[in-house]
Amino acid sequence: MVFLKVVLLALLTRAQEPVCRLQGRPELPLFSKDGSIIIGGIFSFHNNVILSTQTFTAIPEPLKCERLNFREFQASTTMLLAIEEINNSTDILPGVSLGYKIYDACGSIPLAIRAAMALMNGQEEGTLSDKSCIKPSTALAIVGHASSSPTIGIAATIGGFHIPVISHFATCACLSNKNAFPTFFRTIPSDYYQSRALAQLVKHFEWTWIGTIRSDNDYGNSGMATFVQAARQEGVCIEYSEAFLRTDPREVLLRIIDVIKKSTSKVIVAFLAKGEMTVLLEELLLQNVTGMQWIGSESWITASNFATGEGYNVLCGAIGFTINNALITGLKEFLLNEFWETVFSCTLTTRDKTENINPCTGSENLRDVNNQFTDVSELRVSNNVYKAVYAIANSLHNLFTCKNEQSPFPDKTCPNLMKIEPWQVLHYMKTVNFTTKTGENVFFDDKGDPAARYELVNWQLNKNGQTEFVTVGFYDASLPAGQRFTMNNISIVWTDDTDKTPKSVCSESCPPGTRKAVQKGKPVCCFDCIPCAEGEISNQTDCNDCLKCPVEYWSNEQRDGCILKDIEFLSFGEIMGIVLVICSLVGTCVTIAIAVVFFCYRETPIVKANNSELSFLLLFSLALCFLCSLTFIGQPSEWSCMLRHTAFGITFVLCISCVLGKTIVVLMAFRATLPGDNIMKWFGPIQQRLSVFAFTFIQGLICTLWLAISPPFPNKNIKSHKDRIILECDLGSAAAFYAVLGYIGFLAAMCFVLAFLARKLPDNFNEAKYITFSMLIFCAVWITFIPAYISSPGKYTVAVEIFAILASSFGLLFCIFGPKCYVILLKPEKNTKKHLMGKIQSKSL
Repeated sequence: MVFLKVVLLALLTRAQEPVCRLQGRPELPLFSKDGSIIIGGIFSFHNNVILSTQTFTAIPEPLKCERLNFREFQASTTMLLAIEEINNSTDILPGVSLGYKIYDACGSIPLAIRAAMALMNGQEEGTLSDKSCIKPSTALAIVGHASSSPTIGIAATIGGFHIPVISHFATCACLSNKNAFPTFFRTIPSDYYQSRALAQLVKHFEWTWIGTIRSDNDYGNSGMATFVQAARQEGVCIEYSEAFLRTDPREVLLRIIDVIKKSTSKVIVAFLAKGEMTVLLEELLLQNVTGMQWIGSESWITASNFATGEGYNVLCGAIGFTINNALITGLKEFLLNEFWETVFSCTLTTRDKTENINPCTGSENLRDVNNQFTDVSELRVSNNVYKAVYAIANSLHNLFTCKNEQSPFPDKTCPNLMKIEPWQVLHYMKTVNFTTKTGENVFFDDKGDPAARYELVNWQLNKNGQTEFVTVGFYDASLPAGQRFTMNNISIVWTDDTDKTPKSVCSESCPPGTRKAVQKGKPVCCFDCIPCAEGEISNQTDCNDCLKCPVEYWSNEQRDGCILKDIEFLSFGEIMGIVLVICSLVGTCVTIAIAVVFFCYRETPIVKANNSELSFLLLFSLALCFLCSLTFIGQPSEWSCMLRHTAFGITFVLCISCVLGKTIVVLMAFRATLPGDNIMKWFGPIQQRLSVFAFTFIQGLICTLWLAISPPFPNKNIKSHKDRIILECDLGSAAAFYAVLGYIGFLAAMCFVLAFLARKLPDNFNEAKYITFSMLIFCAVWITFIPAYISSPGKYTVAVEIFAILASSFGLLFCIFGPKCYVILLKPEKNTKKHLMGKIQSKSL
């Protein structure tokens, strides 16, 4: 029983103690001021936290920080200025005093989260004695942090408590995710846009072979991932991609510096936070790495402490996007009135009962101070803090002036002004829209982001030898694609203080007439230039593929343009055409001359004995054969195509029919010399005419059917030869063409056989022998014509056909009529009936 009484007494005693107690040391703000409404601020006044080894035997000592960050000091002072302006204003929050609590996170994620918890819960010991830990938030909104990773920790930690967080410099695109960070806002654009702007910048200057370095945190990894994706879409290749943190061992930096030295790319995109850029620049100075073209992100591209002295020698001509600059009235004087001790490194009073170390004399003049803290020429970051404070103030002003019909809440009721909750401020923050004193419109989209607008700045030396950040271009994500990135007419200074744009490519551009062929095992930006194939062109540089010319065009020698293919046909003006025309006309003239000789000596025995009627008809057909070859010369037309083939077929059949008739007459005459043989009455002149007509009529019928069904037509042959167009006559019906040739061949073969059978006639009457020779020549010419015709290219096909016509015509003319003309003109003593009727022992062939 005694034991139970003791336990019960202990429980009752503990129940009287506060339910919520502070664990550990209180986290006090670095700067604070009371007010009816408190605004929190989380900045990194120091860059690093001094890490100490924990023994786990004693409570850890408070973390200590090192390396002052003057830019964050200036940003926090701008917050104080904005709050003071609002408190002194009668236009915004009249009668309401704003206070603040500002914490130093030292660039540490745990310290940033701890500061956020302190702003949310308060740090007073034993203030809660009720049975719960529920307490209104100390701060209704928080400004900060400048880095993405600490901001992610802050926004994720207090997002569930509906406290608005407005960052002035956290650019990670991941923070735009409203599901993960529902209360997050920022006055600086997301890296989603900056990364794409950097990719367009690289593409604009035709840098296709670059190196990248990033901070190994949310800011660097997220921003670089977006940049790599956009750069690859622009055809940019990355030779190397390195990441590090400022807290990494020096060996990591030395390895990265070695990669830079060995690389072939001359452009480096540095998506680095200012802390990483600081340690990298120090190592670059030690290693004397110069001559690289640096492209910076907004975190360091306008950091004036990098752009002085030896730092400029390394980063000379650096270029990158940054947020717009602004002029904040009164900030210069406000800064000079603050932090006297910090600027002059002196103390005004004794501390910890020790002597003053470097006491302030009072003769210091802040007007002459010009350092990063007091420099107001670059207020890009500070202006974002200024806008963030005014965004909170305008949200509170809209809340205080709430009207039921304009209330953003579902029940259309306005909040109790005596008990304002952070979630109420959050509602008004989403719809805030105001214009600053400088004329800049401030609002947030549905992701909590502002309008994405950047200035492209370039590091240049002015006349006084000081570095200036000269605006040489702009990027506005609100404009249509293709119009977002624009350049000024201001010349750019590049690395080594030159005005010549550096080149950074893995392979030189492929000129027109060639195409790119990626080198095996290397990125697409490393390629060889291969000339386009015949019939293909490329009329631009760096073409991935060659374009085929249209069917009637061909590539020029440079392979950079298509030209009309050469039109090829056998013309009257070329040498070969002239030679063939002359041969044709000579053959015609010789034929006419022989006809004249035969006509003059028509009463002589040798003319009468050789059937003068068939001889004249044969000469007429031979003349037509010579002339029909002219129809094959010249540009083919619809009429010439039909005429050349039909004229050729009909005239040759007429010619062979005459020869066949003469052969039959010879045979009949030989048979008629036998006693009692009257065979000549069956093949007299009438039958001879009818046979010639019948044979020719059959060929004419074949040609008529040919022209009626599928006649020859002019055609542009683009398949036989790639580099030229052959104008030729298409046969139309190949079967009809082969029928014409086959019929001529049939008559020629039959004539040859009959002439061969009649070759044993007496020598003085030997026409069959000459016909046999003529048919041998005729058949030999047309048999060899077939393979020559098939294998001859272009216009030579027509030339071979004309040659076959002329050769066979000359063969018939000279073999049949040559010996007769020789006797008529040179041996008239043999042109007698007695001589022709003489019986001499025949000679074999």
